[in-house]
Order: sequence, then structure tokens, then C-alpha cells
Amino acid sequence: MKKKVLTTALLTAILTATIVPNTFASDASQSINVSSGIDVFMNGEKIDLTDENGNPVDAFVYNGTTYLPARAISEANGKAVSWDSENKNVYITGSNTSSNSADPTRANLVSEDEKGYTFELNENVSRSHVTYDNRYGIEISADLYTPKNMESSQKYPAIVIAGPFGAVKEQSAGLYANQLASYGYVVIAFDPSFCGESGGETRNMASPEIFTEDYSAAVDYLGLLDYVDRDKIGAIGICGLSGMAVTAAGTDTRIKAVATASMYDMSRDMSKGHQDYYTDEQRQIIRDYLSEQRWRDAESGTKALGSHEVSFDDDNNPITAPMEITEELPEGADEVTTSFFNYYAKRARNSRAVNFVTSWVATTPISFFNFPLMSNIKDVSPRPLMFIAGENAHSRYYSEDAYEAADGPKELVIVPDADHVDLYDNMDKIPFDRINTFFQDAFN
Repeated sequence: MKKKVLTTALLTAILTATIVPNTFASDASQSINVSSGIDVFMNGEKIDLTDENGNPVDAFVYNGTTYLPARAISEANGKAVSWDSENKNVYITGSNTSSNSADPTRANLVSEDEKGYTFELNENVSRSHVTYDNRYGIEISADLYTPKNMESSQKYPAIVIAGPFGAVKEQSAGLYANQLASYGYVVIAFDPSFCGESGGETRNMASPEIFTEDYSAAVDYLGLLDYVDRDKIGAIGICGLSGMAVTAAGTDTRIKAVATASMYDMSRDMSKGHQDYYTDEQRQIIRDYLSEQRWRDAESGTKALGSHEVSFDDDNNPITAPMEITEELPEGADEVTTSFFNYYAKRARNSRAVNFVTSWVATTPISFFNFPLMSNIKDVSPRPLMFIAGENAHSRYYSEDAYEAADGPKELVIVPDADHVDLYDNMDKIPFDRINTFFQDAFN
């Protein structure tokens, strides 16, 4: 969680474990009655609540609200807790091991060494962690990549990057940012709202509208940096975030150019259907399923986990079970599943990513029915668009169709002998020089 200032005496007492049975003294010498002696269970097992000195600490109820000691609960989850008494700040750090929860621990708890970057930082690039709010007041967590030895008198071009869908900034988006910063760009790679280190409740909930806003919020942040040229800001979307990047540029004219890699339009199959992915009958079944799931969530007061895509069994029944954490590739997996598995579950595994590690909220597809992406793709013109796809990618047709739908200027780059996932992290196949030239031409 982000550092929060705890100003109330109640939380101070909880943290420092100075609770006296039934009462405690506040900074204002106020006595508050509480009910204590509550047992706490974690994963079905009772845990002993103690302070840093090993002394017992109570959980308790006050005015109908149950309070848990922050230090004891955090340390039981493998977190380190420190208290800055002068500034009244709480610092909680440590790895996030909760990988299959609808409300996982915000990854700001993760230290720099534990973030799980899937690439080496370029020796000519600096990286710093930043946060800022989007238009909805959700705090966005991002990494800012800058060229080393920047000239103080110079303003630099900038690029905003996110994706793939369900990934975090320490994966593909960061890899792109790292490489482009070595070319002289100021680059920001962010976690979309509700995901990774970024804020927003409910966790692991996808919102194409808010993800689109997240791009513009990153432009806000970059444009306030005194070393960024506001007239030279571009955007890159990878896989499922490509549609959000293009949609953002359709309205936000501050985005001067957009490139996409392995484009996947998350809303297209849901809202319209395409090729043989969903039939009209199946889309109606999905609507019925999602509507019934809302009843179940409303009755339980929770958000069930499921999948962002709905598959069907042989009897045309929807399958939306949460993803299972697997250490080995499922038997009989097809080529596409294999490529995704090898990336998300093996070489780029990260506990904060949604794919192959944890699951989306079951009602996630509702958003893509309601918010068809890229309907304003023509509004990007006369700003340039570039669509990059692998020659052998199952998703290639998305880039080709988007290229046909867009007005000029536009480019379609087909990478020989590359599949969809190759454009996530295969440095031999991602055409970075071509991307660099595209943005240079767009900005000049």
C-alpha cells in the first residue's frame, strides 16, 4: 500500500501495540471502551498476534467495527512494518504472496528488489517509481524511464506505454520503455487501474473506459515535467491495451502518435463478434451468465473470480472458472496457449500480473459489451498510427483490420517468423529501430 499518514490515536495504538484491555489512552487523554479477546484465523489456522517484542496483542471491536493490529497481521503475511513516530507514517514492505484473491495486497508493498523485472535495466537508462491520480481519482503506479546524462536545458520527446492485458509494468511494458529510453525518450510504463501496484477497487477488475483514461493521466504527468516537450508525446499499446491507446488518442489530441504491438481488441468479440469466435447465440448466453453472476455477487456481497474471456463446452455451456496456478503446461495445450504459458507462467512470471497467476473478476466481460473500443479510430488522423503484428500471430487480423479502418497516415508492420507473444519480449524480433523512426518522423 502507498504510504499513508495515520493521524488517529486509535491506529497509532494498534500499530505500536499499546492496547490496554478494554481501554486505551489517546493523545487527547480520551478513554474509549472496546471489546477484545477476538481470535484471528488465516487460511483456516489460528495465528498468535504479538508485537515486535513478542507480547500478546488483541484484535478488538469498537462501535461495531473490528480492528486488527497492523503489525501482527502484516508480519503474519511476511511483511515488514516500521513506524515513523515523528511524521506518523506507517511503512509496510515485503513480497506479495497473495496471488489468487479478488482483493490482493496492493503491490506497493513490494520492495524494488522484489518487483520481478523481467529484463535488465539498460546501462544508459535511469528508472524511478512514480505515482499520480487519473481523472477518477485512482492512484496510478508507474515506472519512469529517462536517458542518463540528460541536458538540463533540453526538452525531450516522451512515450506512454501499457500492456499486455493483465500484465504489469515490470514485464513487457517496462521492457519497451527501457529500450526506448536508451534512444533518448522519456518513457512511462504504468499499471492500469485495479491492477498491479495501481489503486482502485475492486481488484483485478478490467474497465476499458478507465484503462483508456489511464493513458491520458500518464500524459498529464509527463506534460508537467519540465524536461518533457508537451508537443512530442506518443503512446504505445501492447496486446489488449492497444485498443485503449488508440481510443485515448482519438479524443486526447495531446497524443501525437500511436503504435501498437500484437493488437488485440478486447471489446470486439464481445460487442460485435468476429470470424468464428462467438456466435450470436453464444453472446446471448454470455449476457445471461453475466447477469446471473451479478445476482450472485450482490447476494454474497463479494466479487467472484472468473475469466476475461468466456469459453464453451461441447454442450454450449459457458466456462468462466478462475485461472488455476499451474507449474507445468497443461497436457494437450495448443500453440497459442503454450506461447502465453511460457511467457506468463515461466520466463516473465510475476505474482502481481493477472494472467496465469490469478484471475479477473468474473463480471469483467460486462465492460467490453458496454464500451466498444476504437470506434473513434478515424479521429486519430492526421496523427500517425503504426500497427505491428507477427507474421504467425493468431491475432494478426486485428492489426490488419485496424489498419484498414484507420485514416492516414498509417503503417502496418508484419514481423517475419514472429507470433503474438514474440512481440512481448523477443528482442531479436521487436522492431525497435522501426518504432524509433516512426516516432521521430511523427514528432518532427
